[in-house]
This record gives sequence, C-alpha cells and structure tokens, in this order.
Amino acid sequence: MGVAVVAAVAFGAAPGPAAAQAPAWDLKDRHTDARFRGLAAVDRSTAWVAGTKGTVLRTTDGGARWKTVSPAGAEALEFRDIEAFDARRAVVLAIGEGEASRIFRTDDGGASWTESFRNTDPKAFYDCVTFFDHRHGLAMSDPVDGKYRILSTRDGGRSWRVLPSAGMPPAQTGEAGFAASGQCLVASGPKDVWLATGGGAASRVLHSADRGLTWTAAGTPVPAGDPARGVFGLAFRDRAHGIAVGGDYRADQPSPRAAAVTGDAGRRWTPSAQPPPAYRSGVAWLPRGHAAALAVGPTGTDLSTNGGRTWRTVDTGSYDTVDCTRDGACWAAGEKGRVARLGHRLP
Repeated sequence: MGVAVVAAVAFGAAPGPAAAQAPAWDLKDRHTDARFRGLAAVDRSTAWVAGTKGTVLRTTDGGARWKTVSPAGAEALEFRDIEAFDARRAVVLAIGEGEASRIFRTDDGGASWTESFRNTDPKAFYDCVTFFDHRHGLAMSDPVDGKYRILSTRDGGRSWRVLPSAGMPPAQTGEAGFAASGQCLVASGPKDVWLATGGGAASRVLHSADRGLTWTAAGTPVPAGDPARGVFGLAFRDRAHGIAVGGDYRADQPSPRAAAVTGDAGRRWTPSAQPPPAYRSGVAWLPRGHAAALAVGPTGTDLSTNGGRTWRTVDTGSYDTVDCTRDGACWAAGEKGRVARLGHRLP
C-alpha cells in the first residue's frame, strides 16, 4: 500500500476510492538547501522549520508559500529544535559547544527575535527544548560533570535558569543526547517529560514527573554501546504510552531493534516485534485514534497502526523529523530543504 492508502486505513477509512483520495506526503518548494531538523507543526496551515545556516522558515497557508524569518546575524548557527505556540510565537534552539548553544524567542512571527539564553559553560552542549504549555518549558544539555544539565523557563522562553542537578541520576560513560530531530526531550501533559540517550553502554530514557526536578532512568532495547547508536527520538501520546526510535545513524551500519514502546510512562520498554528496517530519528503519533504513529529517517517513513509494536515502510523519501497536529495533519522535514505535509482529513 502507498502512503495515501495506509493513511486512510490508519484513520478508519476503507481502502477504495475514498482511500485513494487521502493525501500523501506532499513536498513543498522552499528554494533552500538547508537541512531542517527542527520542526514545529501548529495546525494544517501553520508550521515552522529550523535548520542549518541559521535558517528559520514559516508558512501560514499549508506550505504553498514559505517566508524566511531567520534571526538576524544567525548565519553561523545550527538550529536543531523549534517549538511554536502559534503563527506568531516560537522558540528556537541553536546547538553546539559553549556559546554556540543559544535560545531565541519571537512574538511577531519571526520579524524580530530576542536572544534569551547563551551558554557560557564550555562543557555544555544543548540538544533539545520542549514545552509543557505556553509558559513552562525545559532545555537539555549533554552531561556536565557527570549529569545532564536542564534549563527551565516559566515565561515562555523569555528567560531561563539552570535547575539543580541533585535529582538527576549519573550519566553513563560516553552517554549523550542526539540533536537529530528535536525529539530527544519531549513533554506530555503539565509536568511529565522524557529525555532520550545513546552513546553509552545502554540506551536509556530518563523520566521526570515534576518538570525536571527529579528523574528516573530506564534502559531500552535499542542498541547503544557506540557514539553513533541509541535512542534519537521520542513521542508520547499521553503520560503512559510512548514510542522510542533510533539505531545507528551511519548509513553503512545496520540498525536492528530500532524502535521500542512503553505503556507505563517509560519505566519499562519493550522492543517492537517488527521494527523499522533502518535508523529512524523522528517519530509522532497520528492525531486521530490511539494506535497509529509515523517514524521517519534518511531512508524512509514507516507507519504503525498498533501503537508501535509493528512497523511498515510506506515511503522512501529522506526526512529527519515529523510532527502531527490536533486538527488532522502531519508535517515532515529533512535534508536539502525538504518539507512535506501529510494531511489526514479524509473525504
């Protein structure tokens, strides 16, 4: 089945003429070669993408037109995550060692940006940012002095403070997060947040139920033991049910057991019985029902219709990240300026 038919089946439509009309990935022309690993889908009309060369784009018409709304003077920065509250308000994260890690916020659709955080610790490297609501959010850095460092905001990303590390378990040797899709730190509900890791002896997912003050760590079956392997992306449809995807990002290396699922907020992770066939960096729950999800990576898109237990490849295009909206659409973004929308509003 192609993406259109599979999407229709996932949302309850019977295969046939109606299913054939269901939309598939629709590539949008952005006239840029930037690689977009940051993606914030607001609704069917509005989405933001962020990527290399300090590039931020925004659409408010479903991807027909894209406006360059990059922060002034950001050409040397590497944007890897963006979180948007609506068509005007967004927070974008630049990654890198030392002062390369920065956070900006806009309140006017990207016409202007305010730098609200610049890392001054040469040992810190920020990877991802997430929000619980329009005010409360977190950003995470790779381990500093043996523990992941967490930033917190209470004013929508206008200011940030480093949280105490007493409630953070020690990191494994060589362990870190992956700034591959903006999904190494994800929240669900008012207080729950999860952090994905790799590179150490085992891949882990850390969970906090109090907005980052205290954390517990659980191992996952996704292989690690190498700086290129581990969990790269997480998605939770509620505080209990989550999916982890990852593998080995090197194109010449296999990625067995590239997905795992949890039904208890991440205390235990079970390998997918039929995982994606290759490394996947992004994952999202489809907006209708409780069982369908998409995973994306450089070699394709996979669909699960049973909560992440089994996956089937439905497209071979290259994407790094995926995000779905409550009003029935999914967006994906990746290398060479690729941005696409997969709508799910059936006839």
